[in-house]
Amino acid sequence: MILIGNAKLVTRDDENRLIENGAVLIDGKFIKEVGTTNELKAKYPNAEFKDAKGRLVLPGFINTHMHYYSTFARGMNSNSKPATMFAEILTGLWWKLDKLLTLDGVYYSAIMPMIEQIKQGITSSIDHHASPYAVKGSLFKIAEAAKKVGIRSNLCYEISDRDGEKIANEGIEESVDFIKYAKSQNDDMLKGLFGFHASMTISDKTLDKTLKEADNLGVGFHVHCAEGIEDVVDSIAKYDMRVIERWFKRGVLSDKSIAVHCVNIKDWEMDMLKESNVAVVTNPESNMGNAVGSTPIVELMKKGVLLGLGTDAYTTDMMESYKVANIIPKHNAKDPTLGWYEAPTMLFKNNRTIMNRFIDGEVGVIKNGALADIIIVDYDAPTPITKDNIDMHLLFGVTGRNVDTTIINGVIRYDERKLVDIDYAEVAAKSQEEAKKLWSKI
Repeated sequence: MILIGNAKLVTRDDENRLIENGAVLIDGKFIKEVGTTNELKAKYPNAEFKDAKGRLVLPGFINTHMHYYSTFARGMNSNSKPATMFAEILTGLWWKLDKLLTLDGVYYSAIMPMIEQIKQGITSSIDHHASPYAVKGSLFKIAEAAKKVGIRSNLCYEISDRDGEKIANEGIEESVDFIKYAKSQNDDMLKGLFGFHASMTISDKTLDKTLKEADNLGVGFHVHCAEGIEDVVDSIAKYDMRVIERWFKRGVLSDKSIAVHCVNIKDWEMDMLKESNVAVVTNPESNMGNAVGSTPIVELMKKGVLLGLGTDAYTTDMMESYKVANIIPKHNAKDPTLGWYEAPTMLFKNNRTIMNRFIDGEVGVIKNGALADIIIVDYDAPTPITKDNIDMHLLFGVTGRNVDTTIINGVIRYDERKLVDIDYAEVAAKSQEEAKKLWSKI
C-alpha cells in the first residue's frame, strides 16, 4: 500500500472537497481511503509513505482525443505548398505522413507523446490512429507502447476509403482483431473502438460493413465530425444531408461513441447529438491552428450535450487546451462572462464521464473504490486555494510541466520528475532515427 500525505488534496468527487493536510491510501490499483494525513498514518502505519510536502494532489488528467501517429510531423518539412484551406492541410501534411509510417514508426510515434503525457499528468488517453500502408498490427504496436509507459488507453484505427477499398477493409479487420483482443484482456487499462476518419472519406459500403462488425462486438465509434466545411459540403452533395444527420440516421452516434470537433454544425444537429447521447469532444487549439472555426461550446452545453476536451495532438498538455477552452468562447462572442463554467466542466467533470463510459472502474476522482490515477503538482500559490477557486488557480498558475509525480492504476510511472522503468534517452534517440527515415521519403 502507498499512502500519499501532507497534501493539499482535491478530490473532484460530488462534494469537490479540498482537504488541507490531506492523504490518500492506494491499495493495489484502487484508492482505499481518503482523509487527513494524521488519521491515515495512524490507521495504516505500515503503508509506504509518500510525502507530498504541501503540494497539490489531484486526479490524473484525461485526454479524450489524441493522434499519436502525428508525432513525426513536429519540425517536419512536408514539401507542400502553403495550405489555404483545411483539405490542403490534410492532403499536404497528414495524408503524406500517415502513408509513410512503418510499424516501428507507429511504435515510436506513440511512445514519445505517451511519455510526454504522463510527465504532464495525463493518466488516460483516447487515441485515433492512421497508417494506411502499415495497418495490420498497428493498434497492437500502440498497445505495446502503452503497456511499456503504463498509460490508460482507448485505441482505434481510422477506417477510411481515401486509400481504396482494400485498405479500408484492412482497417476494419485490424479494428475487429484489436477490439476482440482488448475485450479478452478484461483490463481497464486497454480498450478499443471503431474509428472513422470523417464522413467525406467513408462510403456507405464501408459504413455498412463497419456497422455490422460494431454491432457484433457491442462497441461504438470514434469519428471526426464536420471539422472542416469540406466535410459538410461533401455530405450534402453525396447524401443530401449534413454530417451529423448522416451519422445520426445510420446509428453511428450513441452513448458508445465519440463525435470529435463538431465545428460546422447547425442548431438542429446539436439536438441530434443530444438525443443520441453521444460524447462530443472539442479541440480548441487544433481548430484554431487549422482555421476551421470552433466548436459551439456554449450552445452545446446549454442543450445538455456531454462535451469533453481533447488536444488532437496539437499539444500533449491538457492544461494548454484548458486555457484555450476558457478563452475561445469569450473571443468568439465578445463576452468575458463565458468560459469560466464550460472549460472546467469539460476537463474535470465531462472528460471523466466520457472515459468512464468505456471502462468498468472509475477514474478522474479521488474517492474510496476509484482507480488510483493520481498526480502530484508543484504549485506555489500566491493567494489562498479553496475548493471554490481551485479551477482558477489551475487555469492561471499551472501547466502540465508543474506535474512532479504521476500514478496510474496504482503504479508510480513518473516519480519526482523521473520516469520509472523507461530509458528516455534511448527511446528518444530511436524515435529520432525513425523520424529521419520518414522525413527522407517526404
